Formats: sequence, C-alpha cells, structure tokens
Amino acid sequence: MENKQKNKSLFDYIFEYAGEYKAQYIKSLVLALIGVAFSLVPFIIMGYMVKILLNGERDFKVFLFYGILTAVAWILRILFHTFSTNTSHKATFKLIGIVRTRLIDKLARLPLGTVLEIPSGSLKNIIMERVDSIETTLAHIIPEFTSNLAAPFMMFVYLMVIDWRMALLSLSTLPIALICMIVMAVNNEKPFKKTQETTKALNDTAVEYINGIEVIKAFGKAESSYQRFADAAKANADSFIDWMKACIVPFAGAMVIAPSTLLAILPVGALFVMHGTLALADYVNVLILGMGLITPLITVMGYNDDVNKATAIFGEIDALVNLSELERPTVSKELPTKADIVLDDVHFAYSEKEILHGVNLNIPEGSVTAIVGHSGSGKSTIARLIASLWDVTSGSIRIGGVDIKNISMEDYNANVAYVSQNNFLFDTTIRENIRMGRKDATDSEVEDIAKRSGCYDFIMGLENGFE
Repeated sequence: MENKQKNKSLFDYIFEYAGEYKAQYIKSLVLALIGVAFSLVPFIIMGYMVKILLNGERDFKVFLFYGILTAVAWILRILFHTFSTNTSHKATFKLIGIVRTRLIDKLARLPLGTVLEIPSGSLKNIIMERVDSIETTLAHIIPEFTSNLAAPFMMFVYLMVIDWRMALLSLSTLPIALICMIVMAVNNEKPFKKTQETTKALNDTAVEYINGIEVIKAFGKAESSYQRFADAAKANADSFIDWMKACIVPFAGAMVIAPSTLLAILPVGALFVMHGTLALADYVNVLILGMGLITPLITVMGYNDDVNKATAIFGEIDALVNLSELERPTVSKELPTKADIVLDDVHFAYSEKEILHGVNLNIPEGSVTAIVGHSGSGKSTIARLIASLWDVTSGSIRIGGVDIKNISMEDYNANVAYVSQNNFLFDTTIRENIRMGRKDATDSEVEDIAKRSGCYDFIMGLENGFE
C-alpha cells in the first residue's frame, strides 16, 4: 500500500477525518487554553504575595484572601482541563468510528483482487488494533499538548513583563537541549521506522497464526508456523533495542540539561539584586516561575513518540482509503432490459501476470453455460469478472447490451448473484445468516428458502436447528 500523501501532520489527519466533529476538537482547544490561563493565576498571585510580604504586609486576612483566590483559580484550571479532556475524548471516539466505517466502506468498493493482495491479518490489525491504539494520543493531544505549549509561552511573556533579562536567562538551557533533540531526531528516523515496520509485521503474523491454527495443526505445520511468529517477535524486540540505543544519550542529555534553569537565573539574578537592578520580590518570583518554565516543554517532547506513532498509523489508514476503486457510477447511467452476457476481447491480469488474453464469450439469456478447463486457466476469473468483483484490464463485459461499468454497484448486486466455491458464515445463527440476503424476511420465508435450496433437512438435524 502506497501512501499518496506523505507530508501530512497528525493535526491534518485529525481534521480530515473528524468531519462534523471538528468543532468538538476546536471546543476542546478553547477550553484547554482557558484552563492554561487559570493555571498561571496562582503563580501571579504568589509573586504578588511575596512582594507585599517583603514590603512589610503582615495582615493574615490579606494573605488568606489571596490564598483563597489561588485555590479558586487552581480549581477552575482543573475544571476547564477536565471539560477539555472530556470533549476531546468524545470527539476521538466519534473519529475512530468514522475511520473504521470509512475503511469498511472502502473495502466494499475495492476490487476483490486488491483486497486479496492485502493479508487478512494486516487488514484486521489496521481496522481494529491499530486504529484503537491511537485513541489515547488523539484524546489527550489537544488538551495536553496545547496546555503544555501555551503555559510556558504565557509564563515567558509574564517573565518579560517582570524583567526581560531574567526571562531570556530562563531559556538559557533550551538551545543546548534543542541541539540534543535535533541529534536524537536525526538518529531516530530510520530506527523508529524500523520499529513501526516490525511491529506491524508481528501483529499481522500473530493474527494470521491464530486465525489459521486449525489448518496449521491439521497439516502438521505448527513448528514452522510458530517459528515465523517467533522470528517476527525477535525482529520487533531487536528493532526497539536499536531504536533506544540510537536515542538514549541525546534524549538523556536534553532531559537533564533543559530543566536546569537555576544554573543561570540563580547566580545572575543574585548579582542583579546586589547591584540594585532587580527587586528582591521580582527575583524570588522569577525563581519560582523559572523552575516551571521548561518542564511543560519537556512534557511536549515526551509526546513526540506518540505523535509519530499516531501519524504513522494514519498514514496506513490513508493508504487504504486512497486505493483505486472499481470504476462504477454512483447512479446507473443505463440499466439492462435483457439478461444476455457478452465478453468482448477481455484481457485481465493479476498484478503483472495476464490470465485472460482476449476472451470473447456470448451467453444467451435464459441459458445455462458451463466453462470447462484445467486448474488456473481462468474459469473462476471469468465468473468473478462477470460478478463485477474485478475490473477487466481491457475489453468490455455487457449485460443486455449495457457495459457493466455504467451500472452502479447497488443496482448490479441487486440483479447479479455470485455463489463462490468458498463459504463464510457470520458469527450469528443460521437463520440470521440466511436472512443476510434480505433483512426483512420472515422466519417462515427463511425456512422456505432453506427447503428450496436443499438445506432444510441438514439444518434441522443440527442440535439447535435454525438457532
């Protein structure tokens, strides 16, 4: 599967797939920003309390009042953060539902050959496990990422108001930490991509091993099949170890250096106070705020892996969604009035290998036609092309004189039945499996069709019959 758009960010994907729920993510963002604003109020109040304390204020009621204000601001911060997170969670569950629905709808519109080329384990893994795994990242990325970016920015602006020199000093460790992060990013790309590939391969192998365990045991292939799973597990573990080795030193350097803001602001700020260019109250305030300036940014850095993983998963989803579909109109351009079938110079290839080489065939209305040939000669392929499970590579197929590419899939499937040599039962009762053909069929109609197709006696011989 080739991803046609490789430069999309996670936020591009979120707003592309969120549909009508984009407004919920925007609401979550606004609530998160309000929460961030309230989170800064306690720091401002504490700074003011230090200032009036140093200026001689000793009235307990004054400090009690500001203490209550601080508590109220912090409670409001928690409430708005909670509202934001709840909103983003609801939007994320809706988004995951939209993604899964789009993927399932897409599979129904793809040529059967395209679907069969993708391992069933891979499809199940993407639609279920991979999509499910992005829930935590999507639900928290808006409130958490936003607050941890906005808070230090607002705090830095406030520090600039107090003293621009101290504000810049509070960022003195950031350039060194950024250099470490850039080194890590350079070292990270290939090993991280490898972990994504091996994780996907492991999940696909595990799903296929479990789904095929009956056949594996029946043919005595348990050892060789398990070895394939074991090899995939080892390759996955090795890739993560290599990834950690490539990142551990620069990441540790960034995590140690970035929060060490006191190394600069403590001695330099003391010199400013001694020379009378910085008030003592402002110095204490800067020390308090400076220690919390970088920590949220470190938290944002910690989201990097989660964001990369979610972006990679959306890339896989996008690759599926952008696969070429059967060439069929939404509304039929023309409907056949007869039922004769004509294949005119039909060519068809599976990937690069051509199976049908200019087939011409006329099947009159009301007739029964048997196609005979050795295995692999294209008998089933012709049936599947007539059933519109694939598109011809060249040539045309007409029913009642109408090219099937001019008939919508809905109209086509309502008039053409394809009975495969492979069978599949849904995980429900036999009665409901038969009713799949017509949802509004009554129980008596289901039983009648079972009699007409020769299945009734067999079904009634089962322990619970139609149930």
